[in-house]
Amino acid sequence: MKTGRRGIVRTAVQVAVLAFLVTPASAEPLELFGYAGVMGEWELTASVREGSGTKDLVGPMTMTHVGICTVDRPEEKKGEIRVQISHPASRISATLLFDGVECTYSGRLSDFYSGTMNCPTASVPLKIWLK
Repeated sequence: MKTGRRGIVRTAVQVAVLAFLVTPASAEPLELFGYAGVMGEWELTASVREGSGTKDLVGPMTMTHVGICTVDRPEEKKGEIRVQISHPASRISATLLFDGVECTYSGRLSDFYSGTMNCPTASVPLKIWLK
């Protein structure tokens, strides 16, 4: 009878370990920081996590006008960013949604990701750092 109990206990432990390994870990958010515009006049900040059912990183984003032409206070645009990072992480692409506008971004890794953000009315350089 002892052998039977050991088998049941061993099976229960194996099931518990398997359930622990299969349960997705709640990953810490990844912080994005960047500058858009020819002179880096827009600051981008975002906090992204892995989206449900996808490997995309998704989260809220804020773009703040930090150029010298601000009047009263800096202009802010809030929205959402959806990021895809290649493996190995040499390329990044993203969709940025704010003020009813959808922009796309594609960048290549050097010391940071450097590329172009393409919006319906303009294309501007965008540099992004991940931490």
